[in-house]
Amino acid sequence: MKRILTHTTTILAAALLASCGGKGSGEGKPAGISLQNIGSDTMVNLAQAWAEAYAHAVPGVSVEVSGGGSGIGVAALINGTCDIANSSRKLEKEEEEKATAKYEGKHPTEHQVGWDALAIYVHPSNPLNEISIEQLSEIYKEGGKINKWSELGIAAPGGTDEIVRASRQNNSGTYHYFREAVVGKKNDFKAGSRDMNGSKEVVELVAGTPGSIGFSGIGYRTDKVKVLKVSKKTGEPAVEPGIRSTLDKSYPISRPMFMYTPPAAKPEVESYIKWILSAPGQKLVIENGYIPLEAFAPKDAK
Repeated sequence: MKRILTHTTTILAAALLASCGGKGSGEGKPAGISLQNIGSDTMVNLAQAWAEAYAHAVPGVSVEVSGGGSGIGVAALINGTCDIANSSRKLEKEEEEKATAKYEGKHPTEHQVGWDALAIYVHPSNPLNEISIEQLSEIYKEGGKINKWSELGIAAPGGTDEIVRASRQNNSGTYHYFREAVVGKKNDFKAGSRDMNGSKEVVELVAGTPGSIGFSGIGYRTDKVKVLKVSKKTGEPAVEPGIRSTLDKSYPISRPMFMYTPPAAKPEVESYIKWILSAPGQKLVIENGYIPLEAFAPKDAK
């Protein structure tokens, strides 16, 4: 009889511990659901803002956010170690094939959650106000002919004529998009660029380096850097990045932001994505400096 009582007590203790989330909090509350959201450094601040707002809106569901780059998020999706992968680019063919194999022939689900106008940053002391895709290509691509500010017709900012190029590491969706849209798919980047770990680091380098130029998400804009207008070709009208210029595609280097989920996502994941694509979620896109989906863009947006 004693053994039966001891065994029963052990089962009850285990059940109580499980009902408290396994942490012995003593509050007697259900553990709740935790979703893993990994990927794009461009999107990480926005993803964190979504997670914090959702925790208030839907108690019991928490979203754990980490960055590292779009490639890190996509790898986690393929490995089955995240619920949501953030990516500032589409899945590549090889990634799509691996993910489909992982999920037994079913494709991961793509959700476009907003837009990013990829901004070109220079130091506030730089007299340059606009630049073309052609000029950016000559600055960044291997064999490109522009290496000095004087070659763009301006006096050297900070007394140094040499252009300091800030870039991103190759696991970044921003790196992949800039290469495709500006450098050229068949071209490599020039050696000697300062390849930064994150979007924030690009902006910080430019803010502290008068002779530098860098590219990063518009959501990382601060008053310590200057954002250039951009044209497709030299001599054409240059356009400032903004909500309207991104949505009407007059700003030439904008891109969609994605969340990828497994084909059979948890109901909590589906509810979270639905919330992001609703008015409260899209309001946070605007508040964090990015561009919402067309249906949620303010009518008077510039």
